[in-house]
Amino acid sequence: MNNKRIAVMDLGTNTFHLLIAEGSADNFMEIFHTNEGVKLGEGGINKGIIQPAAFARGVATMQRFQKHIEENKVTEIRAIATSAIRNAGNGVDFIREVKEKTGIQIELINGEQEAAYIYNGIKASGCLSDDNALIMDIGGGSVEFIIGNDNEVLWKQSFEIGAARLMDKFHQTDPIPVLSIKELTKYLNTKLPELFLAASKYKPSILIGSSGAFESFAEVIELEKGKKFDIKKTKVYEFDIDELLDLIERLIKSTHSQRANMKGIIPVRVDMIVVASLITIYMMQKMGLADVTMSTYSLKEGVLAQMLG
Repeated sequence: MNNKRIAVMDLGTNTFHLLIAEGSADNFMEIFHTNEGVKLGEGGINKGIIQPAAFARGVATMQRFQKHIEENKVTEIRAIATSAIRNAGNGVDFIREVKEKTGIQIELINGEQEAAYIYNGIKASGCLSDDNALIMDIGGGSVEFIIGNDNEVLWKQSFEIGAARLMDKFHQTDPIPVLSIKELTKYLNTKLPELFLAASKYKPSILIGSSGAFESFAEVIELEKGKKFDIKKTKVYEFDIDELLDLIERLIKSTHSQRANMKGIIPVRVDMIVVASLITIYMMQKMGLADVTMSTYSLKEGVLAQMLG
């Protein structure tokens, strides 16, 4: 029996995640799991700098994570930083300060590595089959696209078009104006030709959304039906396509206060979910995908699977 107790941190642009687990790669037991809406990219995501307030929030969160790690007697730690820290001029300063104050050494990974870990996480959740799937992970800084099946990755790429970046560019007025939606669509058309080329080659038949906004979509849909929905007990959720399209349409037309009052949307995601909805519907229409699944597993579960493997 593998008695390693492992902590994995995914330090994203909007959210910092901490997962502590033990066991085997395909059947690990969660000991502790928390996330904090740090909004590291707030006010500076497209300027390539972590603003002082966001910087301080990030360091404070890492100090809290360190306490949880000590309390849970973790034997091995990995902290993975993605788009916001990768592209910030003061990202190295952030890494240094966290090391000084917590002893945690943050690893910077590139978009390729990020996509590989996400694939491993999705695979561990058990939602892949022999059919080719398009996996989409909408982060705050970047969006990873992976085309693959249960056996292999056929193509993967990371694009710097995350929700925080798109919101900064296109979603300044609420509800988002029709003109901004058109601009956003045009922008995605110019950014994603490599994805469309890969899709025409490998013809994915299913869209798998990895955690993030897709968890919120699932949660809102289930709670509105009056059902209990425990995200922690859910690995995979298959959407009813009409329910998903109806929700996306409502989110795109909504105001901030309407979204804030929807049960199932965490505060850090109340505004980001509009552009996330727009990317989702864009992909479904562009690729003709009417089969959509959500996996709660993502980067950190991919890292965990590797460490326990």
